[in-house]
Amino acid sequence: MIIEQSAKIISEVNKAFIGKNDIVEKVLMTIYAGGHVLLEDCPGVGKTTLAMAFSKALGLSCKRVQFTTDTLPSDITGFSMYNRQTNEFEYREGAASCQLLLADEINRTSPKTQSALLEVMEEHTITVDGQTHTLPDPFICIATQNPLGSAGTQPLPESQLDRFMVCLSIGYPSVESQMKIINAQRGSNPLDSVMTVTNAQNIIEVQNYLSAVNMTDEVLKYAILLCEETRHHPLIDLGISPRGVAALVKMAKASAVLKDRNYVVPQDVQNVFLDVCAHRLVLRPQARVEGENARDILKEIAGRVKPER
Repeated sequence: MIIEQSAKIISEVNKAFIGKNDIVEKVLMTIYAGGHVLLEDCPGVGKTTLAMAFSKALGLSCKRVQFTTDTLPSDITGFSMYNRQTNEFEYREGAASCQLLLADEINRTSPKTQSALLEVMEEHTITVDGQTHTLPDPFICIATQNPLGSAGTQPLPESQLDRFMVCLSIGYPSVESQMKIINAQRGSNPLDSVMTVTNAQNIIEVQNYLSAVNMTDEVLKYAILLCEETRHHPLIDLGISPRGVAALVKMAKASAVLKDRNYVVPQDVQNVFLDVCAHRLVLRPQARVEGENARDILKEIAGRVKPER
């Protein structure tokens, strides 16, 4: 059932987001794992289209925030407004009161507004004026940012980057894919052709099923050793946190489910290791001098640390 549902979702998303099936699969895996997605790439490669296509295919309530320098925390969390007729303060919902939040260009707003998402993403609750409001299930945040244009941007702090289960880079499509994209845009918006093929309840059931996916102690130890190695690497100043280890385990289980298995193998851990961990690392200045980036270092670690036989 999960495989059939997943195939339908991927097929519908691919109607609007063409040529990057691996990215679509990883976003779906993150949703199954109950995590949030950070899409980091240059403008015009389909980050927003991908998020909107998923909201339609999954049948989730969706809100979009275009972050700017004047976006306020209350725009995200909501606010209390005095009602003169009832003589009481009433809570007015913000953009985060939905099931899928598209946070567009999250690095273009102030740190104060960025931090409004911390409680939302971790606890799935919003606290305003001492009152806590629970968000609907499932809650997924898909955020985008442009890593190239630094003018007017505020880099996300490590504590907030750690809230994102994965960071994905879409990249440019192939020539054939670009031809399909242009042809699909003739006469209509490709998003209009995306049909709803599941609902929130089905997504929650898959998320709950992940806890039943078997992961042996050997595979779990392998995942932990990979992350442990980042804490002692000479080019890394800040390694993977325990939250990062938990995210790696959940994503590995989601990878197994998408391959129609109820158990995790080392290959599942390897498939998601870079996407889960690269954005969580803080490198030392020496790494830049040597021309190394986070993904290069993680590839070296993955090649050196082997699973137990």
